[in-house]
Amino acid sequence: MTPTQAKTGNRGVTIWLTGLSGSGKTTIATALAERLTRQGMAVEILDGDEVRRNLSADLGFSAEDREKHNKRVIYVSKLLMQSGITVIVPLISPYRAVREFARKELGRFVEVYVECPLEECIRRDVKGLYAKALRGEIQKFTGVSDPYEAPDHPEVLVRTDKQSLDECVERVLDAVSEKGYLASGSPHGGVLVDRRVSGDDARALREEASRLPGVALDAFGLNDLYMISSGAFSPLRGFMDRNDYDSVLENMRLSSGLVWSLPVTLPVTAEESKRLGGAARVALRDAGGRPVAVLDLNDIFQVDRKKEARLAFGTEEEAHPGVAALYKRPDARIAGRVSVFEDIAPREFADEWHEPRDTRAIFQKRGWKTVVGFQTRNPVHRAHEYIQKCALEICDGLLLHPLVGETKAGDIPADLRMRSYRAILQGYYPRDRVLLSVLPAYMRYAGPREAIFHALVRKNYGCTHFIVGRDHAGVGSYYGTYDAQHIFQRFAPADLGITPLFFENSFYCRECGNMASSKTCPHDASRHLTLSGTKVREMLEKGELPPAEFSRPEVARVLTDGAKAATR
Repeated sequence: MTPTQAKTGNRGVTIWLTGLSGSGKTTIATALAERLTRQGMAVEILDGDEVRRNLSADLGFSAEDREKHNKRVIYVSKLLMQSGITVIVPLISPYRAVREFARKELGRFVEVYVECPLEECIRRDVKGLYAKALRGEIQKFTGVSDPYEAPDHPEVLVRTDKQSLDECVERVLDAVSEKGYLASGSPHGGVLVDRRVSGDDARALREEASRLPGVALDAFGLNDLYMISSGAFSPLRGFMDRNDYDSVLENMRLSSGLVWSLPVTLPVTAEESKRLGGAARVALRDAGGRPVAVLDLNDIFQVDRKKEARLAFGTEEEAHPGVAALYKRPDARIAGRVSVFEDIAPREFADEWHEPRDTRAIFQKRGWKTVVGFQTRNPVHRAHEYIQKCALEICDGLLLHPLVGETKAGDIPADLRMRSYRAILQGYYPRDRVLLSVLPAYMRYAGPREAIFHALVRKNYGCTHFIVGRDHAGVGSYYGTYDAQHIFQRFAPADLGITPLFFENSFYCRECGNMASSKTCPHDASRHLTLSGTKVREMLEKGELPPAEFSRPEVARVLTDGAKAATR
C-alpha cells in the first residue's frame, strides 16, 4: 500500500473498455465518468488517442508498438489507482494477451467488451478512417487489415448497436458495484443509482407506456419510486422480488449479501396481479392516472403481512402506525427494475431540496471529508443541539436531514418544523459547517431496523457518520430505549460503510449548569430538567414557552405561533 492509499483508505479500480474503433468506447467512458464524478468520486479517463499523443508519440501501429503503448497505459493506470482514483480506459487494445496482462498487473480490473458490428462502426466513422483502410491507404488498421481478438470472458458485454447509452452505463456500473470495487466513500453498493431517463429515451418510454398494462401507485409507492430513482435507496434499482424480500426480512440483507433492513416492495391488488400475468413490462401510474415509469416485470408474489409486521416492526398490533399502514395495502407484490420518465420529485421545500448527487457535490465543494447525518421528524431542542454539536467536534460538517414525507397523526407538520430549523441554525450554528436539507421519504416507525435503514440512506447522501440517539424511529413503547443502537452490533463496520455515533438521553442539569448526559453528569434526576412530548405540546397550545434550558426561545416562538394557528 502506498502512503497516499494509507492516508485515504481508498483503493482504485480500472474499468477497461475494449472494442473496435467507432464502437462507442469513449462515449460510454465519458458518461461513466460523469456518473461517478457526481457521486463524489475521483475519476480519470485515459483516452487512447490522447495517451498516444502525449506518451506514445514515438510508437507506430505494429503489434510490438501497440503492446508497448498498452503497457504504458497500464503503468499510468496503476499509479492512479494507488491514489484511490477510478481509472476508465477506452482503448481498442486488440490483443487478449495484453488485456490479460493488465488484469494481472492491476488486480482491481473490470473488462468491458464494447461490441458493435463492423458495418455499424464504418457507418459511424465521420473521419473516414475505415474508408481509407479499406482502400489500402492506412495499414495495420484494426478490424480491416489487422485482427481484433474479442474477449473470451469479459465482466461486461455491451452492444452499442442494440442498447442505449444509459443501458450500457448501467451494465458497467452493475458489474463494478457487484465486485465491491467502489465501496470506500461511495454510496451503498458502490454506485449511486439513477433510474431516470430523459430526451429521446423518455419520449420512447412515454409512448410505450401508453400501450402497456398499468398499475396505480399509492402515495407510499410513488414516494418509494422517487427514492429509488434518485439514488437515495441505492443499491436498489427497482422494487424487490421474492428473493430479496425474504432475505431482508429474515437476515436484514439483500440476496446479494448487502446489508438492507426493510422491504421496499410494490403492492398490487389481486385483480391487478392476475391481469399482469405474462406481461414483460408494466406502466406505473400516479394518482391522476398519468404514466410516470416503466417496470421490467420479473416477479409476482404474495406476502404474509402478519409475518412481515412481526419481523420488520417487531409486532403484529394494528395500533402500531407502521403495521397499520402495511395492513391497509394488498398482499400481492410485483417486482422489477424501474425506468422513470416523468418528474415525480415532491420538492415542497425548494431552498432545502438536495438529492444525493447534490449533497455529495456540496460536501465536496466545501471540502468536508467527514459528514455526520442527523435524522429527525421533530423540532431541534437543546438536547438534539447538544449531541449534534458533540458530533461536529469530530466531523467536518453536519447534514441536518429532517424527514418531510408522511408521518403519523400528532407529529408536528413539516412546514412548521422547517421554520424552527431555520430559526435555530441562524442563531446557534456555524453556517459554513451545517447543511439543512430535506429527506422526502415517509416514516415507517420500524425502530431498530429503521435506524439501520436511515443510516444507509444517509450514506447514499454522502454521510460518513450517523447519529443514533434514544428510541430512534420508535413509537409508543414498542422498542427498548437503546434497541436502535444495539442492532448496529449485528453488522461488521465494513458491511455498513457508515460509522454510527451513539448518544444517551441528554438533558439540562441545573447543578452542572449545562447540557449533559448520564455519561458526563454525576447528579441525580432531581437536578435534571426533562419535559415529556405531551407536556411540551400542552405548553405550546396554551401559548407558553418551554424553559430556555429545554428549547431555544426562537424555536419555541415558532412552535407556539404554529400551535395557536392550528387551534383557530
